Amino acid sequence: MISTDQIQNLLSTGGTVVTEAGEKIGNVGQVYLDDQTGDPEWVTVRTGMFGSAESFVPLAQGTVSGSEIQVPYGKDQVKDAPRVEESGDGHLSQGQEAELYRYYGLDYSEAASDSGLPGVGAPAPRDDRTGEPGVVGRDTSGRTTDNAMTRSEEQLHVGTEEVQAGKARLRKYIVTENVTTTVPVSHEEVRIEREPITEANRDAAMAGGDLTSEEHEVILHAEEPVVTKETVPVERVRLDTETVTEDREVTEEVRKEQIETDTGEAPERGTKH
Repeated sequence: MISTDQIQNLLSTGGTVVTEAGEKIGNVGQVYLDDQTGDPEWVTVRTGMFGSAESFVPLAQGTVSGSEIQVPYGKDQVKDAPRVEESGDGHLSQGQEAELYRYYGLDYSEAASDSGLPGVGAPAPRDDRTGEPGVVGRDTSGRTTDNAMTRSEEQLHVGTEEVQAGKARLRKYIVTENVTTTVPVSHEEVRIEREPITEANRDAAMAGGDLTSEEHEVILHAEEPVVTKETVPVERVRLDTETVTEDREVTEEVRKEQIETDTGEAPERGTKH
């Protein structure tokens, strides 16, 4: 059901009436409220050249989206609606309403209903405290039940949930590098020692022939570097996690009700709004 707040917004910003397929029918002209519920019941649509004609459209099956009122009627159907003229007090007569309801294929009854359409009976009564001590004014949306209205607003509640943010793994692979080191090695070299002939070594020196050919050899030894390798463990590496807390700014829209004072008279059924 379309609310009076939505109608006020459409009237202040300039709204349009469109079909269910989104085709524009015309601009919003005037809105008529139900006498008993105060709900929007009719809207006039400016059609024709430069909006020179106004057609009445029932709002019982209409919806509001942004600055548009969507109704389940075609553009030609609205243009061809019966032309009715309001009375001087801004009301539609029962005969005019009945004619319009029949044209749009709706049943008409004088019984009260919450929607503005004919209902099976009157809505359940509410305690009307108008005139009681401490109660100022009356509730235009129904019978007065209190001397104040409640203003509500949305509040933002922010929490956290744990989600997977990434994955880490350990992978071991082999690399080859050159290592250079110095190793001391030893080797044997030939050294010639000469000693003079003395009384002590004369017999050994004269043991051979006077002139002979001889050959002596000495085996020389040397050390060579020998390289061997072994695999040894050097360290252990493992994965672990730690929790880090940071502040993150969250922005979200919240709605709240505002209460304003209107010093004009409350609208009645069929009254222009």
